Amino acid sequence: MNETLPFRSLVKLVLIAIGLMCILAYVIFQARYLISGPQISLVENPDLRQNERQIFLSGATFNISHLWLNDRPIYTDGQGNFKEALILENGYTVATLRAEDRYGRETRIIKPFVYTPASFE
Repeated sequence: MNETLPFRSLVKLVLIAIGLMCILAYVIFQARYLISGPQISLVENPDLRQNERQIFLSGATFNISHLWLNDRPIYTDGQGNFKEALILENGYTVATLRAEDRYGRETRIIKPFVYTPASFE
């Protein structure tokens, strides 16, 4: 009977360790968005040279609370998709997409454009 006591204690200890590992794995799985931070991806990557004054930047965001295009707030739909017009100045224009999550972490996409009217090519 003395030999079964250490075996039972060992089984209990192993079951407790497996339970704690499952809880830890679940917590890490649920915190994956917190760990990864805000994300922005452009659906179409517009060319550097543009012949049209107005272009559209469209893409998807994940894990964000705020989104800006050149420090102007823009909005996403329920799935995190956005489509926003950008008016290009003559010559060189820089578009900055900036996203922030609820913890203050941010990410940026900086995209330069050169507007040359079709008649000047």
